[in-house]
Amino acid sequence: MRNYFVPLMALLLSAPAFAQMSIKTLPYPATKKGDTVTTYFGTKVPDPYRWLENDQAADTKAWVQEENKVTQHYLAQIPYRDAIHKRLEILWNYEKYGAPFKEGKYMYFSKNTGLQSQSVLYRQLGAAGAPEVFLDPNKFSKDGTTSLAGINFSKDGSLAAYQISEGGSDWRKVIVLKTADKSIVGDTLKDVKFSGLAWRGNDGFYYSSYDKPKAGSQLAGKTQIHKLFYHKLGTKQSTDKLIFGGEQTPRRYIGASLTEDERFLVISAANTTTGNELYIQDLSKPGSAIVQIIDNEKSEVNVVDNVGSKLYIFTNLNAPNNRVVTVDAAAPQPAHWKDLIPENKNVLSIATGGGKLFANYLKDATSYIEQYDRSGNKERSIALPSVGTAGGFDTKETEKETYYTFTSYIYPPTIFKYDIATGKSMVYKKAGVQFDPTKYESKQVFYTSKDGTRVPMIITHKKGLVLNGKNPTLLYAYGGFNVNLTPGFSTSNIVLLENGGIYAVPNLRGGGEYGEKWHLAGTKLQKQNVFDDYIAAAEYLIKSNYTSKDYLAISGGSNGGLLVGATMAQRPELFKVAFPAVGVMDMLRYNQFTAGAGWAYDYGTAQDSKEMFDYLHKYSPYHALQPAAYPATLVTTADHDDRVVPAHSFKFASKLQESQKGAAPVLIRIETKAGHGAGRSTAQVISEQTDKWAFLFQNMGVTPYQVN
Repeated sequence: MRNYFVPLMALLLSAPAFAQMSIKTLPYPATKKGDTVTTYFGTKVPDPYRWLENDQAADTKAWVQEENKVTQHYLAQIPYRDAIHKRLEILWNYEKYGAPFKEGKYMYFSKNTGLQSQSVLYRQLGAAGAPEVFLDPNKFSKDGTTSLAGINFSKDGSLAAYQISEGGSDWRKVIVLKTADKSIVGDTLKDVKFSGLAWRGNDGFYYSSYDKPKAGSQLAGKTQIHKLFYHKLGTKQSTDKLIFGGEQTPRRYIGASLTEDERFLVISAANTTTGNELYIQDLSKPGSAIVQIIDNEKSEVNVVDNVGSKLYIFTNLNAPNNRVVTVDAAAPQPAHWKDLIPENKNVLSIATGGGKLFANYLKDATSYIEQYDRSGNKERSIALPSVGTAGGFDTKETEKETYYTFTSYIYPPTIFKYDIATGKSMVYKKAGVQFDPTKYESKQVFYTSKDGTRVPMIITHKKGLVLNGKNPTLLYAYGGFNVNLTPGFSTSNIVLLENGGIYAVPNLRGGGEYGEKWHLAGTKLQKQNVFDDYIAAAEYLIKSNYTSKDYLAISGGSNGGLLVGATMAQRPELFKVAFPAVGVMDMLRYNQFTAGAGWAYDYGTAQDSKEMFDYLHKYSPYHALQPAAYPATLVTTADHDDRVVPAHSFKFASKLQESQKGAAPVLIRIETKAGHGAGRSTAQVISEQTDKWAFLFQNMGVTPYQVN
């Protein structure tokens, strides 16, 4: 553990100042332009930077090195960059725990002592047992870039199968252990992707994967046909039995789970990220057929519990805000469903444990929890510490207590132990981060978007902050794929907040905060609604004098990176700084890489119709850029991102550097041995966050910490 002593005065906040030193940017690389042109419905679309899609080519690698050189030269000149880095290391250096879970006779939990590259998985016998290390991912690789990407135990807890991710890739390896002595069982499974691991007894487990793309395109190659396999312990992976999928039933995403009693195999199959078919197989009857429950992908549906042949199903079929229904497995189709927890005006998610159902509702993007018995009778509402986000509650059928984590933008993640019989919660683990919530406030406001839609936003800052239009503000959003953006604490954001900054998060259309209708309002030919909601959030903050265009930064990752890219292309004058991270920037070709074709439910594709092509072409960040004065921009991506391939960011950054007519820098920061985000080492995270805040303050002319 590294400890830093920073003089007290070095951490005192200074008043915003404009006495910033001017930083000269090195000349951008002379990025070559090709003559590639693609014709869509009679329209010729130039793609001069398509050569950057080949991330294995020598000229692409040389370009990456040159761009990183320019970026690091700029960042190294920021005088308080080291002070920010040291402050973040101090803030990060506290014990972090994951909620415990029981497997066999052991209680397992994750823990990071503070600055460890990866969290360690521990176990102990009962509540009073001495913790021991079960798996230490910090020993998976010398540089801490190989991470534990998931673990599943057999029902009796005697076996565990865990996944590892190397360099952040979505391609995984699976290793099986005997938990008693941690000895390895059989061979390591390779080339597993987008998969859970569902044990059947102690004989083996179900998993999903694709055929590995040919050599040279492992990271960018298409992954179209998912396959569900059964792996029997002690046999070669090459002999694993295909259970579902493949060429006979081609689906892009296939997942499997077993009910807790291991009677039913549950199979979900889909071609897009929204909606799924659903199948079950009664494993108690040898040779039983796989039975289809839902034969289309127009709704979300999953089996969450069972009592004998009675299935408990969670779905948004005919219920955009979701509901729970029951049905007998002998006739499981929707015609026989009976409502158990009906849909209401708030969006529902569900957890099960201890013979109960825990209904987690979203009310204006914040949590409230109700406990139900298996007959659908409400037993109680569960009291939460304040307004924020609660997650967890899942546990086994026989357990008498469960755990959940509560957090908000000013409430560090705290683990609670919950007594299922009495409904009483008690603090189990409290975060030790150096943050005093009493000095800050987080409030929800509602603003009006371009078409009159009412949109919620939570704004967080120091108490007593003067609203003079000069507060450095980060506007973060996502707006897509039915994702709920709910309040959550960020250690990194302390740097902004303690320096008089504002963190604002609007819940844009395209997300799931108000159910499937809210989601659909931000998809395909309605995608512009998402950008309009984001722009309206910025205008609200400026109009309300929280900030001004000289102090406003926008940030988002993945689909949120697309959001930032499209918005800054449409309204470059509205923002001072932009952080598009691992973004989907080429909307005409996103479906040509990895699993990108599965995003078509949200985006549509340029091949669908002329109308869809015209719509995508108009807002596609890479194509929408025109000569203009753009905000200071730090594009971020990673060389092992095989979900949103780095070519998106490469091409966007090249076009933006070409199009920039203002004085603000346009940089791209390309992380090595990292992927889309998950599994990065603590050092990688702190380094990237340091550069983000240094870049933001430098380009707003704000001195965050006193520099001696």
